Amino acid sequence: MTQAISNGIKISVETEYQPNHSQSLIHEHIFSYHISIENTLPDAIKLHSRHWHIFDSLGIWREVKGDGVVGLQPLLLPGEKFDYTSSCNLITEIGKMRGTYTMIRLRDKKKFNVGIPEFELISPIKMN
Repeated sequence: MTQAISNGIKISVETEYQPNHSQSLIHEHIFSYHISIENTLPDAIKLHSRHWHIFDSLGIWREVKGDGVVGLQPLLLPGEKFDYTSSCNLITEIGKMRGTYTMIRLRDKKKFNVGIPEFELISPIKMN
């Protein structure tokens, strides 16, 4: 598990290779990632948007930007946690992701960024 606290928000990430959805012969490797977002601030916040940087072991990278996560823009009161699972496809068995969430502090509508710690995407076959 990878964890970090950024601007008062704790981000935890766990990843898993999805062999039943991956197709090595056509270079499609699917990874799921489970993220927990915990508000350690004294203020209520809302997740506004996400910005991902996705890298594979060939040095190819791409960006993904969008509103919310998994179709939601969750509101987190102080001490609350929001969990979600999503997925990523790579053409190689090894990669990594990192990014940012843009949050809105509800008290004054101020936006701020929260760093998503870099995490690895590795097929179990590459772990041997």
